[in-house]
Amino acid sequence: MSAETFRIGFLPLVDAALPILAHELGFAAREGVTIELVRDMTWATVRDRLLYGHTDAAHMIAPLAIATALGRDRPAVPMAVPFVLGLNGNAVTFSTRLAKDVGLGDTLGDPAAIGVVLERVAAARKVAGKPLRFGVVHRYSSHNYMLRYWLAGVGIRPDADVEIVVTSPPFAADALAAGEVDGICVGEPWNSIAVERGVGHIALATAQIWRRGVEKVLAMREAVIDERRDAVEALLRALHAAAAHFVAPGTAEESADILARAEYLGASRDAVLRAITDRIRLVPGGEPIHYPDFMFQYREAANFPWRSQAAWLYSQMLRWDRADYSAADAATAAAVFRPDVYRAALAGSGAPLPGASSKLEGGIGEPLGAGSTQGRLVLGSDRFFDGRAFDPDDIQGYLSDFS
Repeated sequence: MSAETFRIGFLPLVDAALPILAHELGFAAREGVTIELVRDMTWATVRDRLLYGHTDAAHMIAPLAIATALGRDRPAVPMAVPFVLGLNGNAVTFSTRLAKDVGLGDTLGDPAAIGVVLERVAAARKVAGKPLRFGVVHRYSSHNYMLRYWLAGVGIRPDADVEIVVTSPPFAADALAAGEVDGICVGEPWNSIAVERGVGHIALATAQIWRRGVEKVLAMREAVIDERRDAVEALLRALHAAAAHFVAPGTAEESADILARAEYLGASRDAVLRAITDRIRLVPGGEPIHYPDFMFQYREAANFPWRSQAAWLYSQMLRWDRADYSAADAATAAAVFRPDVYRAALAGSGAPLPGASSKLEGGIGEPLGAGSTQGRLVLGSDRFFDGRAFDPDDIQGYLSDFS
């Protein structure tokens, strides 16, 4: 295999768009890189292919890269995330029965207001011996952490008041249809597919829980960066060019045509197109509503791997694994994200490059100019639904505020 070839594992999700488009539209070829895409059905398989050298890089849920570096559930392997493939893009979808019990309407509701009613429903189901059960895509996923963050924030105790289990994204609608779960938190197009099949009702976009929540990343073994640094930087430039194209006016239909193909998502073109254009159909046959930044790529240096994002994910790992804080583990988790590689790859390109590598997560309410070493950078709101902010330098203090 030539030094410029990257085998990249992915799951059939809309936010796998950038490596797919970099390959299909020639952005990789222009950088002298060949991309070979390897489709899988579970995140565990994506991770294992990567660790055993069957792939060189992966479209991966961000917390799984950190968990792998920390040795959670398996021996530790040094990992690197030099590029973020997207922010947000997930939703919480209730079964049609639960949606009726909670009284969901035909618009996206307020997370706190939905939570008030859901808490009562969850309590009644628990008393009846049939606790609500939610499906997430992996134990170490942003989906799991976003869902738990919201549930706990509205007074519902994950693992005590409700059950949370793992279901693969392509089978999430099947799990709803079979009654195995009462709700799912997955990426598109699988929420929309549940709606189209008449088994689901979208309750929330995860962007309502954390407005700029880190989602999928390009992950690789740290050794790949060390051994193939020039080729990795070329790959990042190709992905960045694909991201610019992805959000450019007039490109959405072409992107949807490509992504919907059987070898990629194997999904409804219309469902893919709606996700790309920030339109969500909440109920079967309903008119899609526009939710700005439902999926978020490229703008505001969205592809930049902020170490503070990794630190927040580590804080949630501690919270929900009920583990003790470790300064060494915190440093390892933050170091998985590699802003240094991102900056090196895009130096001289004109792309905005943040001057800092960490920031106060959840601290921006209105558009804010940020320091950059290249280009002009304005960051939009990144609020958490409960108004909390996360200081990556005080993880213990942050966690102590939660019961």
